[in-house]
Amino acid sequence: MPTAAFAPIAERLAAVRARIAEAARRAGRPADAVSLVAISKTHPAAAVEAAIAAGQRVFGENRVQEAEAKFPALKARYPDLRLHLVGPLQTNKARNAVRLFDVIHTLDRPRLAEALARAMDQEGRRPTLLVEVNIDAEPQKAGIAPEAADGFIADCRARWRLAPVGLMCIPPAGADPAPHFARLAAIAERNGLKELSMGMSDDFEIAVARGATLARIGTAIFGPRER
Repeated sequence: MPTAAFAPIAERLAAVRARIAEAARRAGRPADAVSLVAISKTHPAAAVEAAIAAGQRVFGENRVQEAEAKFPALKARYPDLRLHLVGPLQTNKARNAVRLFDVIHTLDRPRLAEALARAMDQEGRRPTLLVEVNIDAEPQKAGIAPEAADGFIADCRARWRLAPVGLMCIPPAGADPAPHFARLAAIAERNGLKELSMGMSDDFEIAVARGATLARIGTAIFGPRER
């Protein structure tokens, strides 16, 4: 069970939910149009349990190995948990990811598409998939280039029998995120994709205004990242 050290998590979680609801209201959207993914990377299982005690059931992790150490026991105790992978995925970890995660946000290249298709057949399990777009073509970031996104989505459907439902992006640090979120939404719309994973602790209200359906929020809930 969570200790008193994690008591602020419930208060922060409530504040984030209220801000999402208000941002949705201002944008003329229902509050339940946006799902909060609580990003628990580097935080211990006790912090996750504090959020669970406050009603949170959707969590995100950046690394397969960390999630494997933390979440199987939590999912056994709380069967309604949903776990999202929001960090880069190596092809040699594809089968582990398919086994553990319910949603994978970071499909971004042909080799990974092939690995995921193979892993899904092997595991008999099909997590929900989102395509990660490197929305400003930053060389240090993962993600398919925006101009290649349409073709990649088509290949996912036709070549690998994958069915991505949405897109994910991380805007450039220090830039106005709004035009980047708008560009992602336009790519999703022309490809018939309904889910938009965008917005983190510093910009999720802007993301909600631009159509986010999944908000990935860590620091505003769990506090500074643990090392």
